Amino acid sequence: MKVISKARIIEFAEIHPESENALKSWYAIVSKTDFMSFIDLRHTFSTVDRVNNLSVFNIGGNKYRLIAGIHYNRKMLYIRYILTHAEYDKGKWRDNK
Repeated sequence: MKVISKARIIEFAEIHPESENALKSWYAIVSKTDFMSFIDLRHTFSTVDRVNNLSVFNIGGNKYRLIAGIHYNRKMLYIRYILTHAEYDKGKWRDNK
């Protein structure tokens, strides 16, 4: 899949350096795999959840959340947010659909 945008990963890792390895691992898998559907995605990432039309990935042993919009037919994944678990729990990201 083509990931838009890797810059969000780099920016988040600069603020939260302990997330860098987990985010790099996630990126390596996603960028080399063409997922056909959410079910296909779940075979690789068993903890991924759907919230409305977004996919929510647990990153770094559940310390972070990466929220993405995925267009399976176009093989595109758009990173909407990368948050700490605490930021995710506040739910403000849900207001910015």
